[in-house]
Amino acid sequence: MRLPAATVLAAATVAWALESGVVWQAARWAGVTLSPLDALLVTAVTIAAQVVAVAPGGLGTYEAAATAALVGLGAAPGPALAAAVAAHAVKTAYALTTGAVAAVVPAPGLLGRVRLPRPAARPATAWTPPPPDAPVVLFLPAHDEQASVGDVVRRVPRVVAGRPVRCVVVDDGSTDRTAAVAAAAGAEVIRVASNRGLGAAVRRGLAEGLARGAAVVAFCDADGEYAPEELERLVAPILAGDADYVVGSRFAGDIRRMLAHRRLGNRVLTTALRFVARVPLTDGQSGYRALSAAAAADAEVIHDFNYAQVLTLDLLAKGYRYAEVPIGYGFRTTGRSFVRLGRYLRAVVPAVHRELNTPT
Repeated sequence: MRLPAATVLAAATVAWALESGVVWQAARWAGVTLSPLDALLVTAVTIAAQVVAVAPGGLGTYEAAATAALVGLGAAPGPALAAAVAAHAVKTAYALTTGAVAAVVPAPGLLGRVRLPRPAARPATAWTPPPPDAPVVLFLPAHDEQASVGDVVRRVPRVVAGRPVRCVVVDDGSTDRTAAVAAAAGAEVIRVASNRGLGAAVRRGLAEGLARGAAVVAFCDADGEYAPEELERLVAPILAGDADYVVGSRFAGDIRRMLAHRRLGNRVLTTALRFVARVPLTDGQSGYRALSAAAAADAEVIHDFNYAQVLTLDLLAKGYRYAEVPIGYGFRTTGRSFVRLGRYLRAVVPAVHRELNTPT
């Protein structure tokens, strides 16, 4: 769009007047008396000089030109340099501040979207009661968990909320006896030939739950940190029609043991996710979750490494109703977590940005 010449001239005049005002005030701070016309002349000299500036932001060039102009108008060199530095500092601070704001506001800005749209701007989803004979499917993503998976499977309730429970273990390329132990304990086992990652295992588990006609698809870790006995807590809000996506919150429940650095990391990451999602969630990294059949069918986990943040953002952006329930938590006593902070952030942060800036 081409602006009228009069509009361009008026805008340029205002910009020059404002910049001259900064020069005039900076000169006053330095003890140099200038008339408005003198301030305008100094401004014109600095703008002309910066046509050939080579340093970022005209650093050095501006100060030299402004000092020379002020000295030419009768100011002493010391106060003239002080006025030049002060004027340039004010203008640079303004430029950096407004530029930083403009990078994100209005959204999407230079950096793309960094938050979900406000809830009022998201689509609403309709709830359809599940068939009365549809089961609850609980799947356990597992990789080299032979020491714990059998105990977790044996503790899965057979019935919750009057519905049968089917337990499925997604064996994500284990190199130990995870699959055999899970099957012996009574689980249906889906074997993946090679280790693809937790996000990929969750995608497969959601698909397996839907293939079994689930009313609700839930999942928790196979390492024993979460209690399968609490399954009914997670599925009840969905079966009652009050939520589509339920997360078990450790921080709203009973944490029997969590390492100090993991507690801090969970708090920090949850605070960041709460800001991005615009939802007052309390546990952004919980490994115990449940989805309605509709939410499970519509869910997208866009990277293989993990699912926690991107799954929540995906479902919220699509209008699914979020809820949390308190759960217990005890840190694993066998095996070793795959989460390492540096690797985790390198994988998750770009995925969150991609999730926010990919049309739903």
